[in-house]
Amino acid sequence: MEFIVHDTLTAMAGLLEQPIERRPDALRELLAPMREAIPVPGDIVDIHHQGGGFRVDADDPRYLPAVRRMIEADVLGQVRRELTRASERLSGAKQADSLQVMFVMGNPDDEHLMTTTGGYYGMGGAPGWLYLLAWPSPEVIGRIGHLAVHEFHHNVRYTNVEWNPVTVTVGEHVVAEGLAEAFVRELSGAEAMGPWSSMVTGEAFERAHERIMADFDLQGMQNTPAYVLGDSAVRNFGQEPRGIPDMAGYAVGLSLVDRALAATGLSAAEATLLPAAELLRRGGVRP
Repeated sequence: MEFIVHDTLTAMAGLLEQPIERRPDALRELLAPMREAIPVPGDIVDIHHQGGGFRVDADDPRYLPAVRRMIEADVLGQVRRELTRASERLSGAKQADSLQVMFVMGNPDDEHLMTTTGGYYGMGGAPGWLYLLAWPSPEVIGRIGHLAVHEFHHNVRYTNVEWNPVTVTVGEHVVAEGLAEAFVRELSGAEAMGPWSSMVTGEAFERAHERIMADFDLQGMQNTPAYVLGDSAVRNFGQEPRGIPDMAGYAVGLSLVDRALAATGLSAAEATLLPAAELLRRGGVRP
C-alpha cells in the first residue's frame, strides 16, 4: 500500500507565521484535499475548531514551537514508518492501493481533547483517508504514529468486514475499538497503546460492560458512538446520553477482544478479518 502523508507540519508552520486575518483561509487550503471526505456541513474552519483543532482566530505563543518540535521529532516520518509496519503485518487482509494521511495539531485549551481523549484522537472511516489530531505533549508526541496504526486498523478491517451505517451494531463498534488497540499492542507493545482502554475501571467498567452487552445488537451509527465514546461526547453531539462513562467502549471492547483471542489462539491481525459477533462466538464470549 502507498501512504500519502501530507506535509501539514510545514504548512502549519507557514500558517502560524502569517497575520492572523489570513490564517482561516490558509487552514481551508491545508484541509481542502480531504474536505469531501468529511461528511459534516459547514465551514471547515468551524468544524476544525469544534473538533479540538488549534485556533486560527487567536495568537498563541505555544503553537509555533509545538509545530517545530514535531518537525524536529519527525512525527510525519514516524507516522509513515508505523503505517508501513502495520500494512506488512496485515498483508493477509485486503487493502486499498493507497491511503492519504492528514495530521493536524490540536488545541491545548480544549478540555475534551486534553482530558477525555488524552490529548489525541483520529478518524479512519473516511474512504481513502486517515485524519489524525494531537497536541504534542511529551506523553503524546511519540505516540502519534501508533494512533495512525489504530486508525489504519479500522480502515483495513472495514475493507474486509462489512460496515453498514444503517445496520452496524453497538457490539461491532465496541469490538472494533478494542481490536484496534489489541493490534497496536501486538505490533509495538503495550506501551504504544492509547490511554482510552484504561480510562474506565472498577465499578464504572462493570456498569458500562453490562449496558453495552445488553444493547450489543442495537443497530445504527446514530446509536453506536454513545456506547464507545460515552456521555460527554454524546452531549457534544447534541444527543441523549446513555449512561456510559467517557471512553468506556474502548475498555469494554479490549476486554471482550482479549477474552476471545485467548480462547481462540488467534492473533489480533488474524481476528481483523472476523465480524465482532463471529469473533466472540468463536471465543465463547457470547453465543
